[in-house]
Amino acid sequence: MPGHFILLRHQEGDAWDYCLITHMGAKATVDATPLQVPAAMRDVSDWHNDTFVNGPSWEEFTKAMAISDDAKSKSRGSVYVVSVFRPTPGHRDDLEKILSAPPNRPSDTSAGTVLMQHLEGGPWTFLTVVRYNSWQDFATNDMNNVTQSNKNEGGWFAFRQYSAFHTDTLTDRIAP
Repeated sequence: MPGHFILLRHQEGDAWDYCLITHMGAKATVDATPLQVPAAMRDVSDWHNDTFVNGPSWEEFTKAMAISDDAKSKSRGSVYVVSVFRPTPGHRDDLEKILSAPPNRPSDTSAGTVLMQHLEGGPWTFLTVVRYNSWQDFATNDMNNVTQSNKNEGGWFAFRQYSAFHTDTLTDRIAP
């Protein structure tokens, strides 16, 4: 699917530098032919982690991430949080329900969210990408989360009982 991708650059969080999400359509075939990478290119990378996921349609994805042709110029200052999750044993459906829930307005200031499910690759079950219109919106959301967490109920506490592992990485968008 030429042109169906988003490239995000690490700002703070996990150990990776770039996250490339490529939409491959409803069906994908992997060619087992070894890729011949020139040594000059092969030696500039330390590691990578390719994972196949099941996620929303390209139309839904571009809307949530504000990368459609008419939206991408208006969303240049967006901030994206890439998170991966593993559920506690026996609680996959519970974790998916929390991750799929609509934003809790007005305290949640996110502008778009996509949820993807692991098919093959990395050691996690779910991946989310949450978009904020600005660093200010992200900071406001973070402050609201701290306020909720200080109440010792709901939100973070409900999430933690179903998630055995997760990472959150702040990113900005390089392309498109």
